[in-house]
Amino acid sequence: MTKRGLALLLVGLLPGLLLGGCMQATLAPSSNASLTPRDRQLLAHTPYAPASIPETFRRHIVDYTRKEQPGTILVDTNARYLYYVLPGGKAIRYGVTVGEEALAWSGVATVGRMAEWPDWIPTAEIQARLGPYPKRVAGGPANPLGARALYLYEGNKDTLYRIHGTNQPEYIGQAISSGCIRMTNEDIIDLVNRVKLGAIVVVLPPGRTA
Repeated sequence: MTKRGLALLLVGLLPGLLLGGCMQATLAPSSNASLTPRDRQLLAHTPYAPASIPETFRRHIVDYTRKEQPGTILVDTNARYLYYVLPGGKAIRYGVTVGEEALAWSGVATVGRMAEWPDWIPTAEIQARLGPYPKRVAGGPANPLGARALYLYEGNKDTLYRIHGTNQPEYIGQAISSGCIRMTNEDIIDLVNRVKLGAIVVVLPPGRTA
């Protein structure tokens, strides 16, 4: 090969080499959520407008240096992120809505139950503070619990806190909920497809960060 040909070959390879190095140092989006036919039907007729989620709160694969075991969920309340821990020092990071400071729950729990397009039963406290609501709201795209819900338990006791979808995706990245952790419906579907019943959930209190 001539010197000119070698030079052209190197020039052609250089962008790929630079991109490869760059990709290792940047966030990489995870796979798309696996939607069922029912998911696609319900999400195609939502009563809320599509929201533009800032890039930092979209689903990404990131480096993870904490010591939680793969399969653990960690919620960084301050940063408005939820991490699903993967093997090899990685995690999937999702943007979330967290509870207002006075209403936020923190601690260690387990996933005691999972539900698809769950009904919502407003607690007496929510009825008093935000109601009136019906005693039960049927599952669907207008339901505040969204497409999926993870029910957090301490031992055999339901904490009444959930990680769930939302019909208000425009609030992802903010602290406005009644204490539960909200995700976009696409993200909660993705998370539930990965989580095992009994998985550990760590919710950091305000003032602590991952």
